[in-house]
Amino acid sequence: MNRLEQNKENAIEFYKTAFEGNPAKAVELYVGQEYIQHNPVVANGTQGFIDYFERMQKEYPNKNVEFVRAVAENDLVGLHTHQTWQGDAEYVTMDFFRFDDNGKIVEHWDSIQQIPEKSANPNKMY
Repeated sequence: MNRLEQNKENAIEFYKTAFEGNPAKAVELYVGQEYIQHNPVVANGTQGFIDYFERMQKEYPNKNVEFVRAVAENDLVGLHTHQTWQGDAEYVTMDFFRFDDNGKIVEHWDSIQQIPEKSANPNKMY
């Protein structure tokens, strides 16, 4: 498997492992020496990431994520997801991960948008 495909697979497994309630394992397996966080509600570094996802698992244990697409270029992977949370709230996210030379995640950016009840077009957001 080439580096880009491996990075895509690792980004998905990292996200899935954390989202499903085991962020410490996700960090152990997939994060490099540093972890730079750009999401303003998550503290910088691995402990901030772990704390956030442990809290999300306690507050929203039945949340679900579907990976719609993954795109890789150079040291970046972009993931497009469809998420369903309690109360049937649905969200679309776009996450970007930067990988180091060892294939480990070292930086993260994201954007999240709730799917509205009405749309001006018939197209899905994911």
